[in-house]
Amino acid sequence: MAVKIRLKRLGKIRVPQYRIVVVDSRKKRDGKVLEEIGKYHPKEDPSYIDVVSDRAQYWLGVGAQPSEAVEAILKVTGDWQKFKGLPGTEGTLKVKEPKRAKLDIFNEALKEAASEPKGAATTSKKKAEKKTEEPAAEAPAAEAPATVPADETPEVAAEAAEAAETVTAEDAGKSEA
Repeated sequence: MAVKIRLKRLGKIRVPQYRIVVVDSRKKRDGKVLEEIGKYHPKEDPSYIDVVSDRAQYWLGVGAQPSEAVEAILKVTGDWQKFKGLPGTEGTLKVKEPKRAKLDIFNEALKEAASEPKGAATTSKKKAEKKTEEPAAEAPAAEAPATVPADETPEVAAEAAEAAETVTAEDAGKSEA
């Protein structure tokens, strides 16, 4: 039986995820497999590659032929060099940087908060800007009544409006006659 090591596609559209599988070469791409020996997720940064090295070595040793894509993956992990006896068996696999523990992040934030000066104001910049704008707006309003002449006060303006109405009413009466 001709055995191949190839990729079995999983995942959604535009988000491929592959399993590295050992399968009879006459089977479908996603058909029944003999053994699953790894995973490959190309969309992650860096790509996630996980190969069970001893099982890959076993299947290569008994004559399984890797596809081009699987051969490239095995070269990255160093399994192909190990099988062929070539130097560089450590491979060139890039590993994602492990996430920092949430407890460590929290403790660092506490240290930073403790080291900050405590006498500083706690208002945000937006609130501080609004407070500085409001007194500026009130100041011209407070000055306005002081600069208004005596004949432009609201009482004088109301009397002038009444006088204008009576004049227009008299003019309207003359035009009707």
